Parts: sequence; structure tokens; C-alpha cells
Amino acid sequence: MNPSTLSRVFLGLALGSALVSGTAPAHAIEQPRYRVEQVLGADSIEVRRYEPYIVAEVVVPGPAEQAGNQGFSFLGGYIFGRNKGERKIAMTAPVVQTPQPTKIAMTAPVAQMPVEGGQGFAVQFMMPSSFTMETLPEPLDPRVTLKPVAEQRVVAITYSGTWSQSNYDEHLAKLRNAAQAAGLKTEGEPVYARYNGPWVPWFMRKNEIWLAVR
Repeated sequence: MNPSTLSRVFLGLALGSALVSGTAPAHAIEQPRYRVEQVLGADSIEVRRYEPYIVAEVVVPGPAEQAGNQGFSFLGGYIFGRNKGERKIAMTAPVVQTPQPTKIAMTAPVAQMPVEGGQGFAVQFMMPSSFTMETLPEPLDPRVTLKPVAEQRVVAITYSGTWSQSNYDEHLAKLRNAAQAAGLKTEGEPVYARYNGPWVPWFMRKNEIWLAVR
């Protein structure tokens, strides 16, 4: 699968933070909390259970390669004070980029929110865990919305190297094979996670692919 058609693409917030300061490393930025339930083989593959968190989201037209930067221009305004509380919000990781399908599943009810031409991406930024839906300041930009993300279970592979299609395909195949061998039932599209900016040498980059586990 081409990364441009992924259901979700995580852009590491070392990227986002460096757009602002150029200094904060990925490990110094808050990330979604999870616990490792199982380790599969020797290829850095884990079954993880992520805790619930809240995201700020904006829908942008894309394409995928540009959606992250487009979305960050809106979300950056929110987290750096363009909100009704005029509060700055700490940088977190990752930024989430999600292609918008015609139907989007919700807890209740199931809502159908068409995007013109079936195109576009929802870019999400995880809010710091110190906030709740009640305490987060309201965005001034109506394109930015706040929403909770439920607990989720995924199987994930971590790898380094380039963002090439061949590197992605190789590790996605490893992930699928490991999940199948372990008897895990996966669903949905792969999640592609990049935790570094393009200026980080390819051999030092942290990349991940996630598959949701039923």
C-alpha cells in the first residue's frame, strides 16, 4: 500500500516542535501512553494497548505528502495561543494525519460526514494528558475541533531507515506475518508513524507501522 493512501499517517512531533524551536528531541515530547502486552519475535514488534487521549483535529485537502504541513499551520495556531483561553499548550507527539472516508465510525451514533470528492485528510494533534475535554480551551478557528480517542489495541513494528516505499513495504509485510503467526486478528488500514523530521539522518530515524487488533 502506498503511504499516501494510508488510513492514518503519524508525523513525529520532533518535526512539529522543530518547526517552532528547532531543538526539542522526540524523546523529550509527550506521546500517547501505552503498555506492552506482548513482544513478537526479534523484529521490534509489540502488541500495545494505548490509553484514551484527546486530539485537536483539522481537515485539509491534501495530498498526503502536504497534509501534515497544512494541518500543522492550523493546529499550531491553536496550541500556541489562538484559542479562547489564549493559553499555550505544550508540544506533544505525534501529529496524526487521517484520510477522510465517506463514513466515519463513532461510538454513538455513527455519523456520516462527506468530504467533497471523497478527498481530504484529518490532521490530529494529541493534547497533553493534563487536559480534559472540559479544561481544554476552545479553538478560535472553527476548522479546529477537539475530540476524545478511545482506548485502542494495536500491533506495531518499529524500524529505522528511509521513508521509501520499499522500506515501508518490507516492514509492513513483517508486521502482517508476525501478527498472523501469533493468531492476531487485525482490522482497518495500517498506521504509518514517523517520529523525526526530514533533516534527521535516515539511519537515526524512528518509524513505526501499526495495525489495529480486534
